[in-house]
Amino acid sequence: MSELFIKICGLRTAEDVDAAVAAGADAVGFVFAHSPRRVDAATARELAARAGDRVLTVGVFRGQPLEEVRELAAASGIRAVQLHGDEGPEYYEALRPEGYTLVRATAPAPEQPESCGALGEDLLLLDAPAPGAGKPWDWSDPRFVPPAGRWVLAGGLDAANVGRAVRTLAPWGVDVSSGVEVRRGVKDPALITEFVRAAREASAASA
Repeated sequence: MSELFIKICGLRTAEDVDAAVAAGADAVGFVFAHSPRRVDAATARELAARAGDRVLTVGVFRGQPLEEVRELAAASGIRAVQLHGDEGPEYYEALRPEGYTLVRATAPAPEQPESCGALGEDLLLLDAPAPGAGKPWDWSDPRFVPPAGRWVLAGGLDAANVGRAVRTLAPWGVDVSSGVEVRRGVKDPALITEFVRAAREASAASA
């Protein structure tokens, strides 16, 4: 498999971003949806600039009006938009011409296999039914069929279990938020480093 894509989400401070970049993360996420991790557009713009060109900067939205998504994305200077609600294909159609990498986040249903690109997204993120709660979904369910293409595993991952997840499912990427926190909304640089190292080691061993 190609090198694993790693996203650290829910970042709120310069220290968070610096730790993720130093650890070798491929993407950092800033939450604009209702959450203890929420940041405003001005803060996200400062943090996104700090991340540099190599790291994909992602704005996370959930059930927000299309115009609000467009305004926040433009004001914050992010390069990717992650839609984490029941947004329809019209969101993807409207945002596509603006040049964003589009991420569709959804909770998996083993009886209904997902397909990357079904609504026009570039990346598909499979998350727990309660995103950001730190509780994994049962990705070991034998009925679960990993999607083809660029899909990202999220939901309750941390340094202790990401290796097993990568070896079991061979996802294109992984995403973590609560699994690198000391308390809700507060990241720990050491945990970020440990997570990236564990994910990279598992990916290399599976190559």
